[in-house]
This record gives sequence, C-alpha cells and structure tokens, in this order.
Amino acid sequence: MNKFKVILAGLLMLGALSSPAYAETTVGVVNFLRMMEEAPQAKAAQTKIESEFAPREQELVALQKEIRKLEDKLAKDGAVMSESQSNKLERQILSKGRDLKRSREEFRDDLNIRKNEVTSQLQRQMLEATRALAKEKGFDIILGQGVVYADKSADITDMVLERLTSNFKSGGGK
Repeated sequence: MNKFKVILAGLLMLGALSSPAYAETTVGVVNFLRMMEEAPQAKAAQTKIESEFAPREQELVALQKEIRKLEDKLAKDGAVMSESQSNKLERQILSKGRDLKRSREEFRDDLNIRKNEVTSQLQRQMLEATRALAKEKGFDIILGQGVVYADKSADITDMVLERLTSNFKSGGGK
C-alpha cells in the first residue's frame, strides 16, 4: 500500500511540474496559532473572559479562606470544644469543602465552554480575514496547519493580522 502511495504521489508531482497551470500557482502560509496569540480580537476576548469570570473566582477564593478559618478554629479550639461542637464544626467544614469542590468544577466547566465559544468565533474571524486577503491578493492556495517549512516570503500571517487589527478597530473592538 505504501508503494502505491509513493508512486501515486510521484505521478502527481510529475504531472504538476509539467503542467503550466500549476507552475503559476500562488501559495501562502498562515500561522493560525500565532494569530490566536497576537490578534487584538484574541486579546480582547481573553480580557472579557477574565472580567466575566473574576467575580466567581473571587467567590471561590473567599469560600476557600472560610474553610481554612474553620479548619484553623477546629485545630486550635477542638480540644476545648464539646464533642457535639467539634462534630458540628467538622460537618460544616466537610459540607463547605463539598460546596467548594462542586463550585470549582462548575466554574471550570463554564469557563471551558465560554473559552470554546470565543475560540470558535475567533477562528471564524481569522478564516474570513484570511480568505478575503487571499482573494484580494490573488492567492490560489493558503496553507495553515501541518506546514513543515515555509519561506518567509510565503508567510502571510502578518498581513492577516493587519487585516484583523483593522477589522477590530473599525468594528469597535469586536
């Protein structure tokens, strides 16, 4: 099976090299990971998510501090407390610990869902900007992931980032 693939690839390469239509193909390369890090939309989305989830994160920190205080109280005063008081405090610590664990899991799930939504939207914006630039500049093919090597002259990531920045500024930061 591998011999077949190699022969087929060789035939395709020979056909591509001999055909004048393929000799004039304009190819560009885009680094989507870099765009996800550098695009202003990505930075704005990250800031928005952080501010959106900050209050819940603060609640988790406050609950964790409350549990620590109760644990410290139990460790400090447990010996002088009655057995019922000590048991009540232990149950309270366990209950709040379960609440904290559940709240953390919900927080992580909600955060991941939100990040996935934002990432999906950002990827659509990046693809749209890349396609528009490719049509405008006359590219025949734009390669993204899986490129092993590309000369800097083929890398159009900076041009797409400029377009994304322009779209960001003209769209009011969206």
